[in-house]
Amino acid sequence: MKATQIRKGNIIRVDGTLYKIMNMDHVTPGKGRAHIQTKLRNILEGTQTEKRFRSDEDIEKVVIETKEMQYLYNDGDGYHFMDTTTYDQVSISKETLGDAVQYLIPDSTLNLEWFEGHAIGVELPPVVELKVIETPPGVKDATASAQRKPATMETGLVIQVPSFINEGEVIRINTADASYSERAK
Repeated sequence: MKATQIRKGNIIRVDGTLYKIMNMDHVTPGKGRAHIQTKLRNILEGTQTEKRFRSDEDIEKVVIETKEMQYLYNDGDGYHFMDTTTYDQVSISKETLGDAVQYLIPDSTLNLEWFEGHAIGVELPPVVELKVIETPPGVKDATASAQRKPATMETGLVIQVPSFINEGEVIRINTADASYSERAK
């Protein structure tokens, strides 16, 4: 496929190495040809790099399969998941999962991405619900205020939340940009 057809989240092969597209921009300079500027994460090593593709360049998109799996626990060496149909367990490194580890809650069911028999990542839902475990005290009647304050979630993720959110509350978080969405109902 052409470079203009790639999208965030696609898995591509460049020089024999698998990369996940973390971010991409179509750049049209005043002079010269348009190009695609990408931020890529090496699937196996977890390292990030930037690469520029000509807009007419052919890129190999890799077809991956997904399996529904349940997140069990983290033992320091890896994050353990169980296949919900065969009950097989697999351990995946923090480097492979990337920023997704900040949204993993034990017993949650997610789709894991597989390529040639190896787990290469996790497909996060657009929104997750996490419990606030630490934040400065809320301001009474601050619902109309645009003031934000830092809050630490049960997974260790720190985001900016409205000033009326208190410790112990469960909130919904957008996984695409790690932003506050709303209180959980």
